[in-house]
Amino acid sequence: MSFTPDIRLFSCHYTSQQSCAHGGRELQELGFPENIQITRLPCTGKLEVAAMLKAFEDGADAVYVVGCPVDGCHNVQGSQRAAKRVAAVREMLQELDVEPERVRMYHLSRGLHPEFIEAGIEMNRCIEKIGPSPF
Repeated sequence: MSFTPDIRLFSCHYTSQQSCAHGGRELQELGFPENIQITRLPCTGKLEVAAMLKAFEDGADAVYVVGCPVDGCHNVQGSQRAAKRVAAVREMLQELDVEPERVRMYHLSRGLHPEFIEAGIEMNRCIEKIGPSPF
């Protein structure tokens, strides 16, 4: 049985701005999985725990966040705040006996670069192995 994960990406505007150019066509040309839905934020520090949990409620099999480098956040400490919230959701999943790997945080530099594509591919492969969300 084939399984295509429903993955939600919350990304910093600055980290994803070139990656989303031309309607994301460049992303697909470079191998970014088409099943990943991107939500761009002014800063990942604005991302609330409730939004990540809502993504699971709405059918996501996984959620990941791409923010600025820890010591290079455009908004000073936004990506650090996001990382703490991602860790909180991972703990919640673990308490529910759900794989914490379904939620991840990546700290990447600005622009269209291989690491942005690799993070999507890595997340997709991980969730393909784990399987559908239990929610």
